[in-house]
Amino acid sequence: MQTSPAAPRQATRPSGPETPGPVGSPTDGPGPAGPASDDPSRQTTGRRFGLVTATALVMGNIIGGGIFMIPAAVAPFGTVSLAAFGVLTVGAIALALVFGQLARRNPRTGGPYVYAREAFGDFAGFLSAWSYWITTWVSNAALAVAAVGYLDVVLPLHHSIPLEITAALAFQWLPALANLAGTRYVGVVQLVSTVLKFIPLLLVSVGGLFFFDPKNLGPFDATGHGWAGGMTAAAAILLFSYLGVESAAMSAGKVRDPERNVGRASVLGTTGAAVVYLLGTVAVFGTVAHQQLVHSTAPFSDAVDAMFGGTWGGTVIAVAALVSMTGALNGWTLLSAQAPYAAAKDGLFPAAFGKERRGVPTFGVLVSVALASALTVLNFASGAKGAFDMLVLVTTFTATVPYLLSTAAQLYWLVRGAGERVDRGRLVRDAVLGLGSFAFSLWLLAGAGYAAVYQGVLFLFAGILVYVWMAGRRRA
Repeated sequence: MQTSPAAPRQATRPSGPETPGPVGSPTDGPGPAGPASDDPSRQTTGRRFGLVTATALVMGNIIGGGIFMIPAAVAPFGTVSLAAFGVLTVGAIALALVFGQLARRNPRTGGPYVYAREAFGDFAGFLSAWSYWITTWVSNAALAVAAVGYLDVVLPLHHSIPLEITAALAFQWLPALANLAGTRYVGVVQLVSTVLKFIPLLLVSVGGLFFFDPKNLGPFDATGHGWAGGMTAAAAILLFSYLGVESAAMSAGKVRDPERNVGRASVLGTTGAAVVYLLGTVAVFGTVAHQQLVHSTAPFSDAVDAMFGGTWGGTVIAVAALVSMTGALNGWTLLSAQAPYAAAKDGLFPAAFGKERRGVPTFGVLVSVALASALTVLNFASGAKGAFDMLVLVTTFTATVPYLLSTAAQLYWLVRGAGERVDRGRLVRDAVLGLGSFAFSLWLLAGAGYAAVYQGVLFLFAGILVYVWMAGRRRA
């Protein structure tokens, strides 16, 4: 829509997902993984990422398009959302440490799916893969909608539903074509978009602090229902912007020396992303009036317009946001095929998901993009923004399921005291991290709300039919 400089842009909450990086080789073998040293699936071909590249990928994965929507997404809860940011950051770093420990013991591509299946068997692994797959393609639909909001700043769409649908589908299918061209092109697009987006982000995050006005912050508890409830609800939305903390573990087969580098890259990338997130959100909160921010679809553009006047600055930021979101969709499109790809190699997903072309699981990419496109068209055509927001909160549930299963796997090995799985010298530290991460995941589920958890359970249990079909065929 075309807006004047002073007019707020209507909000489409919540923020989009963050970008995962290119991932690599599948897991092999029909059964749960054995010790990492005996696992043939670790033998991958092609280039491998070192620590610096892996850290950049994790940071770029987390900081995708979501940062450009975060302030507007959490503004309705008030400044208590900044406290939620702090708690969420601690929890995300704890999860990163857990993923690093799990990857050290089993450095196979597939991440949460591999850990759940190794500890608890096929059914738990399937639920993890199925749930993560739902998260990726629903998140892609949300990110495409968020991208349309910033495109409207650069190229006004004048409330045209056909134009908005066309733009959203283009944002999804162009990265899909890049994926189908091969993982080499995925990596190029990912790295270029990551570099281009950080310059304007840092300018806004740091420069905005010089224009900070406490009067713009609004109330601490804007909902009036208590700060604890507001913090929990804000954290459930903010998790959507932290998706990607597990991406190094998902890509373990392509990381050089994964036993060491997956954990380090996860922690360093998550910490770096958290710093940018917090600075950016505080800067926008302090430069855009609270009532305007609540209804904004381009909060960073509104912040720059408020800082320098006019609309030129907001337009530049909108272009940077579009570059970032395109990179996000590029990486997440590939990642959407990775969990079902690994599961298909183990006979838990249809075999078509396990076929590659130029290093890309083409069938998984096409199915995921098609589902995300259908959801996007439904969103714009029906105008059911509230229903779409609910689906995004459902992704909080579906993303948390693999996190819960992964932390449970960590606790399982600790309780068993398996010598090849547990570093006895760090038993207490690992137990605290595992229990803390498990509690953190439960807290996020509570923040998603009853309706989101209810619908998320329906999404999750619908996959049982797929598992029954595949298990029956394998036994036959």
